[in-house]
Amino acid sequence: MQLDFVLALFGPTASGKTAVAEELASRFPAEPISADSMQAYRGLPILTNQPGAPTRLVGIWELDHEGSVAEYQQLAHAAIDEVLRGGKTPIVVGGTGLYLRAALSALELPPAPAPGRREHWQRLYDSLGGERAHELLAERDPAAAASVHPNDRRRVGRALELTDAGRSLKAPADRLWSADTRHPTASFGLEVPRTERADLGNRPQGAWPRRHRQAR
Repeated sequence: MQLDFVLALFGPTASGKTAVAEELASRFPAEPISADSMQAYRGLPILTNQPGAPTRLVGIWELDHEGSVAEYQQLAHAAIDEVLRGGKTPIVVGGTGLYLRAALSALELPPAPAPGRREHWQRLYDSLGGERAHELLAERDPAAAASVHPNDRRRVGRALELTDAGRSLKAPADRLWSADTRHPTASFGLEVPRTERADLGNRPQGAWPRRHRQAR
């Protein structure tokens, strides 16, 4: 069976998304594509619960690489298009909500920083301290400052980077979400009973009962 559209799987951490994707790929011509921001980094297979079966966009970045959703979006679009051209169905497995949306849609994302600006703002954060850097952000972009904690060095720095380009980390909701997907897409959410969610992290990989894998 060949499906002429994209399948998207999403759900809570450890809900069995990877297992479902691998089972589907074994039943018809399909290839899983990861939409997990942490699985994109190589060298952390256990910590990020990387899939055992071949999956695109897993382990593509070194640990010191400053990956971004904009960079990921380009890679995801290329991977999805290549799988479709090969006559298979892409199964996009979401671990990160924004990355899943970026894979499926053409989002208007913040620009990459100019060369050297990321390092500039990180050094400034370190020299000023979190509180003072956050105050500087509040002067330049109050909306972004209200959404970022002073101790979050990465996001405070990124928000300051964006002020260089006249953009904001706190983007309008309609800019980071689109109901329109690039290809016809069927999305399935895996649900886990609330009473059993706390125990998920203690179960061995692959031990998810079938009743937990409810598509909607």
